[in-house]
Amino acid sequence: MRDVEIDGDMIRLGQFLKLADLIETGGEGKVLIASGDVTVNGEVDTRRGRQLHPGDVVEVFGRTARVVSGSD
Repeated sequence: MRDVEIDGDMIRLGQFLKLADLIETGGEGKVLIASGDVTVNGEVDTRRGRQLHPGDVVEVFGRTARVVSGSD
């Protein structure tokens, strides 16, 4: 699992996928999220605008990244 720092205390799922290099394009993220290939904290989430907070874990095809606050 990789820790990925964010600015602030929240980031949207679609944005985080790109920031964490779990996807290459926003369009790819949109498709993967809509098709149920993305999990947040072990549960499928099909909301691209889902708010993520420090400690949340996102997984796509076996690759995981954890949201970490960059302002600690």
